[in-house]
Amino acid sequence: MITSTFCLLPGVGVRTECRFWREGLSRWDRFLATREVQGISADRKALFDDRIAEAREHHTQDDSRYFAKAVPPRHQWRLYEWLRERALYLDIETDSFGQITVVGLYGRDGYTALVQGESLGLIRLREEVSRYDLLVTFCGSTFDLPMLRAHFPDLPLEQPHIDLCGVSRQLGYRGGLKAIERRMGIERAEALHDFTGQDAVRQWNRWRHQRDEDARRLLLAYNEADCVNLQPLADAFYCRLVQASGLGDVPVGEPFRQRYTRLR
Repeated sequence: MITSTFCLLPGVGVRTECRFWREGLSRWDRFLATREVQGISADRKALFDDRIAEAREHHTQDDSRYFAKAVPPRHQWRLYEWLRERALYLDIETDSFGQITVVGLYGRDGYTALVQGESLGLIRLREEVSRYDLLVTFCGSTFDLPMLRAHFPDLPLEQPHIDLCGVSRQLGYRGGLKAIERRMGIERAEALHDFTGQDAVRQWNRWRHQRDEDARRLLLAYNEADCVNLQPLADAFYCRLVQASGLGDVPVGEPFRQRYTRLR
């Protein structure tokens, strides 16, 4: 989908992009191979060609961080299929004072929990996050990433970012992550069905003050579900957004088609 994206061009929005697609300019290479485009001056076409050639070069080099700035935030979901194998699904927990207690990270190497007073620190966090080329969150734009930047000002978060909360609104879903999971058929362990963020704060307090191992395990299980379940949700949302885009000749590869079929 990213190589069909023209919203990275100056002054080009969704309406103009859809016009390009209708006219058969559904890929960067097709646009570059076309000498004239209706409604675009020769000078502007030359400018667009330069920008597309630049983007294509960065794409060839697997430089995801270029697209974090080049593609508007609401369109960064288009990077998902390209970067899925290098995506980091992230979720944090905080205490009642707004301090980060757990940073949960799920990616190609599985789930990792960085816990306050144990493994959570700038050096370890930088090492973990820097290995990935895409960040995926739910409400990360308004909560997780601002909190991380406030607590760790020197932490580089330069990757593209897909906030599935914003994506869900584009698709017409309402409610929080758990409500959308239920609607999509994404399951959690029975012990976590009614578990909330406030429960997470209570379990942290039990662990911090009483060293209750069961409380710690439950807290981390909750955080792990918050991270791991972002992947099937992102898979399904990506397919639906491609379908809704109207760009019919963009293939959706596996495992996205299977996810889309299963998650209704």
